[in-house]
Amino acid sequence: MWSNIWHTFFFDPVYNALVFFIDVIPGGDIGLAIIATVLVVKMILLPISIKAAKTQKIMREIEPQLKAIKEKHKDNKQMQAEAMMALYRESGMNPFASILLIFLQIPFIIALYFSVYSGGGVALPEVNLSLLYSFIAEPSIVTMNFLGLIDITEKSVLLALGAGITQYIHVNLTMPKLPPKEAGAEPNMKDDFMRNMQTQMRYVMPVLITIVAYSISAAIALYFLVSNLTSIAQEYFVRKHR
Repeated sequence: MWSNIWHTFFFDPVYNALVFFIDVIPGGDIGLAIIATVLVVKMILLPISIKAAKTQKIMREIEPQLKAIKEKHKDNKQMQAEAMMALYRESGMNPFASILLIFLQIPFIIALYFSVYSGGGVALPEVNLSLLYSFIAEPSIVTMNFLGLIDITEKSVLLALGAGITQYIHVNLTMPKLPPKEAGAEPNMKDDFMRNMQTQMRYVMPVLITIVAYSISAAIALYFLVSNLTSIAQEYFVRKHR
């Protein structure tokens, strides 16, 4: 059953999209085909992506109200939780939208990896005709070098750094800023925890993405780079039109 779900909804669609774009893109550049495929995936996930971006924007806007609720009900966790959920409903925010978006992207990343990874058994540049939909033609040429410069199956420092830098920009655009720590204020475990979490998200996450993107392959680094760029564009769109 899981194998059918994997092939029906994730691997086969990604594989066929790659093959389709390789066929229609001059020179059969698999790097450009990956970019086009990522954009298709992002379009499919666009409603959830917009919802996640709006959620992050609302979180920044209601942060003062959340802080006031936490202070008001600091001795009653149940009332605090109920008041926070009421504020979420009132503001039209779904706190799980961002988490859902992350989990939905993981299978697509794995599918892309096995489509180009030489140990995957069905990897490009060899085209597995048994996996192609009836309306997808076999490409006459498959070029594994992105723009003639980067072997998409190998590691790429340039693309990995691009993935990390764009991740840093995206995180800093979407993450609410904590107020500066007051001099002489008593230590607060919750505030310190939040500050540590923000520091890790702002700086550790981009470094982690860079390491992962470099360690796996240029294909995954390119996925992260294009995905981050589209997420940054979505963030600016939401800020302008909400």
